Amino acid sequence: MNCKIILATAALLATQSFAIIGIGAHYSPLFGNTLKPEGKGVVTDDISFSHEGYEGTMQGFGFKLWIDLLPVIDIEGTFNVRFGSYDASLYVKADNVPETEIPLEIELGGTPFGKANPKFVSMTGDISITYPITFIPIIRPYIGGGLTVFANSFVLNNSFVGGLIGDPSISEAIQEVAAMKAAGTITPEAQQALEQKLSGLGETVKQKVQDQAMEEGVKTSIGGHVLIGLRAKLPVIPIAAYSNVKFYFGGDFPEEVDPGIVALELGIGLAL
Repeated sequence: MNCKIILATAALLATQSFAIIGIGAHYSPLFGNTLKPEGKGVVTDDISFSHEGYEGTMQGFGFKLWIDLLPVIDIEGTFNVRFGSYDASLYVKADNVPETEIPLEIELGGTPFGKANPKFVSMTGDISITYPITFIPIIRPYIGGGLTVFANSFVLNNSFVGGLIGDPSISEAIQEVAAMKAAGTITPEAQQALEQKLSGLGETVKQKVQDQAMEEGVKTSIGGHVLIGLRAKLPVIPIAAYSNVKFYFGGDFPEEVDPGIVALELGIGLAL
């Protein structure tokens, strides 16, 4: 009799611990991602540009929807946003005037960030088919894999900034500064006027970078992933916790970026 009660209880736990559908939010760092720094490069006689890099872990977050199709497979849909920040600056100079550094803050079109220090942003959309181990109550391990759509921002570099200098409004500002430099002796008033022109020149380039960044948006490519993970859910309570380790492959990234392949998803969700 006791044996029957134990078996019935175990069966009840197994059937009530997991749900047909769930939705959750998670923390999702990507390990091993690096961005190479770019030293100061001359864009024109008056303008230089450089950016720093980063290495290690891209911070991130995401959302997951899962559907359990027992007893054969489960399906997961996951969207993640991960980012690494780097500093970038324009340097504007002229004769007899100290070089002026103008830190760049830009807004990247197609990403969830406002105007900020430049960021390399990597977004992934994953469709995964997983095979669950179903005989363990409360905890469900699984393995699987599937398709990944990568969406990556560009990297602000010398070549990007250099491509903007042909703009007529920027060329005019450069010529105006050059004319002031050619005037010879710099009086205090002229010095002040020249510094204002240099600052205005830097701001002009900065705005053009901003505009072009919005137009560039993000670039998409296709790859895949394999994963190992588990979900845990107590009976009756419609809350589940989950953890995945994903290994990415494929995708197209800027040449300055080593994308890293190992990501973690650690989250909690509503399971119905």
